[in-house]
Amino acid sequence: MIRKYWWKILSLLLLVYTCTYGFYVKVPRLDDRMKESIRNFFFHVPMWFTMMILLLVSLIYSIRYLRNPIAKNDHYAVAFAVTGVIYGMLGLVTGAIWANYQWGSPWSGDPKQNGAAIAMLIYLAYFVLRGSLKEDDKKGRIGAVYNIFAFFMLFPTLWILPRLTESLHPGGQGAEGNPGINGKDMDAQMRVVFYPAVIGWTLLGTWISTLQIRFSLLKDKLENND
Repeated sequence: MIRKYWWKILSLLLLVYTCTYGFYVKVPRLDDRMKESIRNFFFHVPMWFTMMILLLVSLIYSIRYLRNPIAKNDHYAVAFAVTGVIYGMLGLVTGAIWANYQWGSPWSGDPKQNGAAIAMLIYLAYFVLRGSLKEDDKKGRIGAVYNIFAFFMLFPTLWILPRLTESLHPGGQGAEGNPGINGKDMDAQMRVVFYPAVIGWTLLGTWISTLQIRFSLLKDKLENND
């Protein structure tokens, strides 16, 4: 049993480690405004890393569905998309909390904040689109095509446009002197929390997705028996 569920146990252990040592580890104090709020880095940024990983898995299964239109591939694509969007929403919430302490407002209209919100709206439209279609085959095919489009829209909204405009986030124009942290600010002590956090949250997201998949497959089985 341990061999079968080792990654779930690992997920819980890593998250317990993150949520405890993350508040204990010594962090750099870049200025008076940053203070201890930099610890949110162990929660906010891993949310986005995990979101990208889960949505990438969803993309792969959408492509697989277009090549082999079986219900299992569609269920995998939807489940990982749902969990990925949940993590994206948590990324927005944790980011707003951090911004409230760092920039004086939970929402300052920063290009990366706006881009993240747009990206989430694009994915929410994916679920609305699927809900508006009745035929399973059409829902799977059209949903798969839209899911591919939604994933590639993450790059301009999250990574390209924020770098081309002035942003409070690292990497944007005029970001010099930005109190937010960058790669050079993450010293060795922060890395021992950050990387386990990314792995732990990703494993948890995979765990949640597999539960959704099992439920969907069970529902299909019961409907087919009827």
